[in-house]
Amino acid sequence: MEEINIKDFFSYLKHYIIAFILMIALAVSGVVTYDVMFKKPIYQANTTIVIAKSDNSNNAASTLNDVNASQKLATTYGEIAKSELVLNRVVSNLNLPMTSKELSKNLSVKPVEDTSILSVTVKDPDAWQASAIANEIADVFSKEVSKIYKLDNVSQLSVAKVPDAPSNNTLTRDVILAVAVAIAAVGGFAFLRFYLDDSVKHSDEVEKIYGLPMTGRISKTDMKPTKKGAPISELVVEKYPKAIVSENIKSLRTNLQFTAIDNNLKTILVTSTNASEGKSFVSANLAISFAQAEKKVLLIDCDLRKGRVHRLFDVPNTDGLSNLLTDELDNIPHYIHNTGINNLDIITCGTYPPNPSELLASKKNKRLLASLRHRYDIIIFDGAPLAGLADSVILASLMDETIIVVKDGSTSKNDLMNAKNELSKVGAKVAGIVFNMVNRKSSKYYYNSYYYGEQPGSHHRK
Repeated sequence: MEEINIKDFFSYLKHYIIAFILMIALAVSGVVTYDVMFKKPIYQANTTIVIAKSDNSNNAASTLNDVNASQKLATTYGEIAKSELVLNRVVSNLNLPMTSKELSKNLSVKPVEDTSILSVTVKDPDAWQASAIANEIADVFSKEVSKIYKLDNVSQLSVAKVPDAPSNNTLTRDVILAVAVAIAAVGGFAFLRFYLDDSVKHSDEVEKIYGLPMTGRISKTDMKPTKKGAPISELVVEKYPKAIVSENIKSLRTNLQFTAIDNNLKTILVTSTNASEGKSFVSANLAISFAQAEKKVLLIDCDLRKGRVHRLFDVPNTDGLSNLLTDELDNIPHYIHNTGINNLDIITCGTYPPNPSELLASKKNKRLLASLRHRYDIIIFDGAPLAGLADSVILASLMDETIIVVKDGSTSKNDLMNAKNELSKVGAKVAGIVFNMVNRKSSKYYYNSYYYGEQPGSHHRK
């Protein structure tokens, strides 16, 4: 059983604030509507009856014995008070519109502890009728008990008064209970989802569970188009150089350089556990970041199944990596596209082949990589997702470093563990994890970054 972090759970509850508010409002409005408009008022009247046996003896012991006997008979007296004998006469005397059985449902007779006193409580929708029934029961009961037990000292101790307010006016209690139930319902649902949630949420989870460092953290942001009505570009480092995301990408670049400080870092594979976690976004912007650092950079789209680098840079995809691997390597320049960004070239994925894994594992691909290493300072490979595919595992074994992009709060822990294991089997050098789409406000790693002038929000990227 996985240990639950209470602090993380309460942070997770922030996502349910609106649900809490709506559920509480719904529960309270429902209770108030029912209590005010539909709930029938019930009135409660009370009387007490004292039962004792008196004689002419002044013997204290005899008197005490009588009291004890009366106490022991209290339960029996209570049953007599609720019997058909008594209730039928009460119904007849008061001409009540109910049977003795119906009356007994609204009647409570209890002995007062350590006394010879009976407490009679009657509930009825009519306040006057409630008090009348209570007093009539006391009168009829007194007469019947005197006859049965030959008692000469049975009397009504307190007369039932007409109640001036309903006894079931529990609006305040009901509202409190409704709020508690609403909070418990939403909280229970949130806890269940949190407990069953298998997603990776924090970098310390990665370091603790998987032994992988956090190489970068990329915030969730909302970009503004450079021109009114223009589409928002995902090439944020180029289009929005002062944005928080751009700074995050530059920090990732720096971290990678420090990771390989004793090695000549040339080739970097960017992959993910599944699709739509942001690997292409990270690959493209990381390539731009290295280019801005005066490095001659080549970005290669190695996702030969669903590559999208050509769409990010708006270049044709007729001739790409798959086509190059079936052509002569002397024709490499024909497949290299200029992006218009200084120091940055790209090779698109090309025609989607039926055998991407075989192409990437081919000797020609290894010769291609060796040739490109002499032409560029940094080569970034946008690989296919690792889940169930051998493509990126093959490439990882050839790379100087590999980074795995995970979507904060979305990537499965099980998928990440499988990805790590697959990479470990081929001896891949994994620099670490890049957390993508991190909510700065809800994340415990949030820091005050409005200095750069970006507004928080959301930006979809695949």
